[in-house]
Amino acid sequence: MRRRMFALATASGAALLAAAALPATAQPAAHRAAPHAALQEGSVSAAQLLAKLKDCQQISHGKYRTDEETSATVPVCGKNGAVFWKADMDIDCDGQITAQCSADTDPWFQDDTRFHQSDGKPLNAAKLPYVVVPSTSGIWNYESAGIKGGGVVAVIYNNQVEYAVVGDTGPEKIIGEASYAAAKGLGIDPNPETGGADSGVTYVLFKNSKASPIESHADAVSRGDALAKKFLQEN
Repeated sequence: MRRRMFALATASGAALLAAAALPATAQPAAHRAAPHAALQEGSVSAAQLLAKLKDCQQISHGKYRTDEETSATVPVCGKNGAVFWKADMDIDCDGQITAQCSADTDPWFQDDTRFHQSDGKPLNAAKLPYVVVPSTSGIWNYESAGIKGGGVVAVIYNNQVEYAVVGDTGPEKIIGEASYAAAKGLGIDPNPETGGADSGVTYVLFKNSKASPIESHADAVSRGDALAKKFLQEN
């Protein structure tokens, strides 16, 4: 993952060495993860949305990297009423300090997010599913594309649909990041240092939308379902 490749490789290598030293009946608990219940928020399926996202009309002036060490291969694509991209998922644990997200759990932790709750506090990455958009640059300006803080997003992964909001901004040249809660809901390892998904994540950001208040996941789901239905009709 972005800024996390070395840590991930080290952790994986250590786990493999430890596993090799144990008999088959005594493998570490980490290798026996509990099954994840498939997530389906709203009435529109992942297949229905993905069927409308097969072709990319690139609207970005260039492409993004998924991690610091990778080449730029990800364009931002335009559709009627939305923009989308297909990338990985790195874990954003910034914002409010919680048991899951703090300087103790995340070496890159910052106690703020670009967009704030209705009470002025930073967002809670451990509780609220949110997506990170690249900071404005010559590649793409999210605001000019009708994307705003609190905007509703459909995150698609492993035949699941989860609704989130635009909650933070990231590096100018890197794309593919979401909150601890967003990852956990989709069955992705939410560990901010070693978790995430290497690929297979689609982000659909609905133009000129906004959950109210931004911290209400229920509102994002309600609005997201209506927006997804409209998206299917218009594309």
